[in-house]
Amino acid sequence: MSLSPIPLFGLGNAGRSVNVNAQQRTNLYCQIERDPERNVVTMYPTPGLTTFVNFGANPDRAFYPKGDYQYHVNSSGFYRVANDGTIVLKGTLLTSGGRCDVIDNGLQIIIVDGTYGYIYTLATEVFVQITDVDFPGAQTVTFLNGYFCIQVPNTGRWYISALYDGLNWNALDFATAESDPDNLVRIMAENGQIVLFGEKTTEFWGDSGGVDFPFARIGASAIEWGLAARWSLCKFMDSLMFLRRNRLGYTEVCMLSGYTAKSVTPPELAYVFSQYSTVENASAFSYMVAGHAMYQINFSTENESWLYDAQSQAWSKVQSGDGRHRGEIQASYLNRPYVSDYENGKIYRLDENVYTDDGEPIAREFISRHQATGDFTHFPQFWLELEAGVGLISGQGSDPQMMMSISRDGGHTYGGEVSRPIGKIGEYRLRAVFNRIGRSRDWLYKFRIVEPIKTVFVAAWGRVTK
Repeated sequence: MSLSPIPLFGLGNAGRSVNVNAQQRTNLYCQIERDPERNVVTMYPTPGLTTFVNFGANPDRAFYPKGDYQYHVNSSGFYRVANDGTIVLKGTLLTSGGRCDVIDNGLQIIIVDGTYGYIYTLATEVFVQITDVDFPGAQTVTFLNGYFCIQVPNTGRWYISALYDGLNWNALDFATAESDPDNLVRIMAENGQIVLFGEKTTEFWGDSGGVDFPFARIGASAIEWGLAARWSLCKFMDSLMFLRRNRLGYTEVCMLSGYTAKSVTPPELAYVFSQYSTVENASAFSYMVAGHAMYQINFSTENESWLYDAQSQAWSKVQSGDGRHRGEIQASYLNRPYVSDYENGKIYRLDENVYTDDGEPIAREFISRHQATGDFTHFPQFWLELEAGVGLISGQGSDPQMMMSISRDGGHTYGGEVSRPIGKIGEYRLRAVFNRIGRSRDWLYKFRIVEPIKTVFVAAWGRVTK
């Protein structure tokens, strides 16, 4: 009876049948080791949250960093926040609810709220409404080659401002998405081009240098996929990520590569998304942690959040408490990622060295790969190797525990949890050992840790007999 590694760690996700794949990671992400000494796949904890500032009861409508400051739209206020957390009201909007879009041209910050537009001049710190009668109202905004470019609600039209002046607009400075008569959902500048995301199609425009209108559609570049959720679109590495939908109603997350939208959604997860009742109100953001580019998408109606990791190309669930993750709008400020809360006015720092969500424990859990040999297998002894000895000095986490439960019916049901210590501070050699596991033809293991400590799953080992 020899000791052997057990391949518990995988990259898959549960989908249509748990008998085929029951894997799931919650608040953990995978790292593929280039020079593995223990295991090819290691699992690390997702970042925790610490409060930076708090605007009160109302969640942020927009969050935009510029220079030494953060700028926020919260309720009807436009606020500037310094790096010491000082909040200064700089202007007032005519609306108090709904997501806003914000961008700058180097001189001005423009804010659009779906109906109105506003300009904040950086040099003078003056905030004013756009009152030009030719301003048509805007839902989203971007910037390219000196022009603010806006998408007009419930139309296929988009307009440009005067050069480096968001206060001046011309009623004739507009174009219409041409590849399909669908309405535009969002406008975004990417790689020196304007990308127009419609309900059913996506098309690209470039700067043609025209006198009357400086942009022209790039022929044969349209994509037969539309944007399924306006706020699921965000910058990701050197591209764009978004939740797309085709004419058949099929929905998946994809990455834009040139004029091609490439799916990053495995079939199991695409099936999960297809069961959601509403995806139009999904929101997403991206950030970097320890060299991993992350894309997080939140499905508000379903109360679920998912995280895509470009390094491992694997998806994990992320959650706060029993529901979706608290993060809603993200911005990188002074080289650190911050997120707003979807439910209140807190702004958090995303921190890989923090292991709570603003003081609340984070449950980290994974369900293993199937361990099936076609015949009954007996496990006299099994242990899971973690980064041990990282317990806290006092309080919760000073004697950290891990819980394990087992499924012997293909992942349909699990037995009761048993706990094992995983190392008080300094107990670096401790392993979580489980004896007399029993016999089965198909094993699944569920591991769960609810401790405010660094949680790194390294490898699994076991003694196996027939």
